[in-house]
Amino acid sequence: MHELAALYWNPSRFLFWIPLIHVPVTWYGLLFSTGFLSGFYLFRFQLCRELSADAANACAEKLSCYLIVATIVGARLGHIIFYENPFEYFLSPISILKTWEGGLASHFGILANVIAIWVFAKKVCCKWPSLNFLHLLDLLVIPALFVGCLIRLGNFMNQEILGIPTDMPWGIIFGNPLSGEEVVARHPAQLYESGIYLLLFCIFGFLWQLCKLNHLNQGFVVGINCVIVGVLRFFVEYFKVGQSVWFDYRHYPINMGQLLSLPMIFFGLFLLVSQEKNFVKIFFRKWDDGS
Repeated sequence: MHELAALYWNPSRFLFWIPLIHVPVTWYGLLFSTGFLSGFYLFRFQLCRELSADAANACAEKLSCYLIVATIVGARLGHIIFYENPFEYFLSPISILKTWEGGLASHFGILANVIAIWVFAKKVCCKWPSLNFLHLLDLLVIPALFVGCLIRLGNFMNQEILGIPTDMPWGIIFGNPLSGEEVVARHPAQLYESGIYLLLFCIFGFLWQLCKLNHLNQGFVVGINCVIVGVLRFFVEYFKVGQSVWFDYRHYPINMGQLLSLPMIFFGLFLLVSQEKNFVKIFFRKWDDGS
């Protein structure tokens, strides 16, 4: 009864194929690139409050190049190492480049981004002294949440990162799962996660405008974001089918996604507890006092 009420979802993954090189343009790729383009403009908008328009544009362009490379390389290598058998890629190394077939681990994309931001901050500290490592992390929280929202929508279009079977009326029947899973009604786990990122994007964006979050101690915004996202990701994983080949998620209390969410939570907690000032006092102080 419930499965009859579920939405059947089976769109084409491909928009079109690029002539001559025969490489597909996918919904996932379109949403991925749209997310980064939007993130660039959001980040540049925030920088314009601190830098001149030309400086903000130059900084955003340079950092975006770092982040795009770090995201793709880090997420792809993380997926190969932690979710698949990396030795199989020795037989077909070209498969590493076939990201349109699925296989990007978001946790390692985030880790690679953090490293890239640290390297970038070291290089620009003389030119733009205010843009240190923690401040850049804070500024990138809002753009990153929007990017994450669109990427999970791309996963939904790609019919990957599936949810576990459900008899709830909002279940979705994926007609052609990328991983070859059974075609039954499932939790739309991709939409759950995308909705979380969109909600947090709106909340942080609203608070940034209302409360001027950039006046808080550097590292506070990214710290609390890491804790919230890490905890919510941990619980959303209960609705996902395990993806790692290294252990059977059905025989363990947590899966690989939950295990990899723990360092994010700990990193956020570390940033929060390592600050010297009273965050509550800073958050509720009068922002119009000019201090």
